[in-house]
Amino acid sequence: MSKALERRAKLREALIEAAERAIAAKGLGGLKTRELAQEIGVANGGVYNLVEDVDELILRVGSRTLARLDASLSLAEIGGAAAPREMLVRIAVAYCDFAADNLELWRALFEHRMQPGKPVPEWAITEQMELFRHIYKPLAALFPQRSPAQLGVTARSLFSAVHGMVALGLEHKLIAVPIGALRSEIATLTRAMVDGLTARKE
Repeated sequence: MSKALERRAKLREALIEAAERAIAAKGLGGLKTRELAQEIGVANGGVYNLVEDVDELILRVGSRTLARLDASLSLAEIGGAAAPREMLVRIAVAYCDFAADNLELWRALFEHRMQPGKPVPEWAITEQMELFRHIYKPLAALFPQRSPAQLGVTARSLFSAVHGMVALGLEHKLIAVPIGALRSEIATLTRAMVDGLTARKE
């Protein structure tokens, strides 16, 4: 790699890290390219020599957040043997904990909207969908007779329920719930959903 390319790679990494810190501190609304440029020591327009646009910058930060979320869920999975039902509970609670510990970065994953007419890149979609494997595996053990498509729908439905509860529980302006109580309620909700699914006739 030439020195110029090496310098660009280092500046790009510094830019993404600076954007990550800005979002973690102030949310998406606190992301200002002028401030980022000053922080990493480039001209205001120099940011766009490192990333295509603000959308890409936010997605790159999101990629780092997803990687850490993936690691947290994987750690929950290896926390000891568990039946599929309890594994799903463990994963749901780990998701809640990650959201609480990384609130603004986690929110940014869902609040960011691409510019009108611009699709989400395939690499970003792939990274997002890859996380569903944590839910898919225990569901496949619980419902071996279901097709991959059916399991996919169930996984997304379970995630939507847990995510909605986490999002509302952590919303300080509305009905913030103490984290201990929220973890307990999420565990109860997950068990109830799994029990309801297993009780239904296929």
